[in-house]
Amino acid sequence: MQTNFSDVQLEDPATRCSNEILRSCVHCGFCTATCPTYTVLGDELDSPRGRIYLIKDMLENSRIPDEKTVLHIDRCLSCLSCMTTCPSGVHYMHLVDHAREYIEQFYKRRWDERALRWLLARILPYPGRFRLALWGAKLARPFRPLLPDARLRAMLAMVPTRIPSASPNDRPQNFPATKTRQRRVALLIGCVQRALNTDINDATIRLLQRHGCEVVIPKGMVCCGALTHHMGKTAESLAFAAANIEALVAELNGDGLDAVVINTSGCGTTVKDYGHMFRNHPLAGDAARVAALAKDVSEVVADIGLRDADHAAPLRVAYHAACSLQHGQQIRSAPKDLLKAARFTVVEPRDSHICCGSAGTYNLMQPKISDELKQRKITTLEAIKPDVVSAGNIGCMMQIGSGTRIPVVHTVELLDWATGGPMPKALAKVSTLTAA
Repeated sequence: MQTNFSDVQLEDPATRCSNEILRSCVHCGFCTATCPTYTVLGDELDSPRGRIYLIKDMLENSRIPDEKTVLHIDRCLSCLSCMTTCPSGVHYMHLVDHAREYIEQFYKRRWDERALRWLLARILPYPGRFRLALWGAKLARPFRPLLPDARLRAMLAMVPTRIPSASPNDRPQNFPATKTRQRRVALLIGCVQRALNTDINDATIRLLQRHGCEVVIPKGMVCCGALTHHMGKTAESLAFAAANIEALVAELNGDGLDAVVINTSGCGTTVKDYGHMFRNHPLAGDAARVAALAKDVSEVVADIGLRDADHAAPLRVAYHAACSLQHGQQIRSAPKDLLKAARFTVVEPRDSHICCGSAGTYNLMQPKISDELKQRKITTLEAIKPDVVSAGNIGCMMQIGSGTRIPVVHTVELLDWATGGPMPKALAKVSTLTAA
């Protein structure tokens, strides 16, 4: 794609990066076939190719974003399916991130939009605040039909029936390997996940200990920055990320780390991009070190090799590939191979490359499109008649679980069970399950 940025514009590192990305696009349109919003809406401007034209026009002309451009950029899930499909290697993620930052800086949203985004940015990244908000939302849930705003109704609909207490395992501490120590790893404990489902971190710690890992919860860890990053709130996201980088580098410079383990794939995609996010920052070197060590938990366990995985019932498991894992991190086989090694029968739904509609805060900000994608995903999952759905991202788990009776658990919970841990709580109500 031909671009016409001025030399002055190209002095800005973000614009220079976007220029290179735009020039790599050859207008082929392969991305439209796998774009969830284009599939649902059928509008060229709701495809990656259409959004690329809008972003190019906005940035190249240094213009104030108009309502149409903001509408179509806001509708993007950042599922990154287009990056998997693109034969030219267009790095759409960095381009749309820049567009969102630009929109946040130069576009004045309606007061209710600003208020909602402010509220989400002040609550979701903070587990304590989020837990309190969940309790409040649970009390308000009976009044959901009376709310005029579909986004507020969507927020109340996503509140789980059980809100867990904070896990003591999420405090800064060390968990020794139960056998001979082979690795020392730090666990990114997350923010939203800590409030919604404490079993995931607990299962991750047990599984890693059992496989020769000393697991460290570093002091000073906070939200990875993904939630605010995808709202275009760059300063806030970098502040979160910087705190994590400093906490992890302290461990690196102390007793050392072999990996930074992440069990929420949305966070993993962001942490692996810290090097790019901080490329023009004094923390650039440390950010690159952390990004190079970042691994999804499935990568770490696959590298070690699953051991003694014969304790679980041989269930039929539908594997849901989170977009941030299969597209954002290009991890496709490791989770499925591990589940198969644990004697589960692994099946996949039709159109497994298409997003479930969760996408961070997307299901709260764009509930209509999100609900359409959720229903499509649930239909394909239920069609293959699994005993349980396995996923590697808390957002996907909440999204899918809100629309089906099939239990939805994190992949690591099944692997923990298979190697000697407890049966996932979500499976306890299924009376036909017995340990092999």
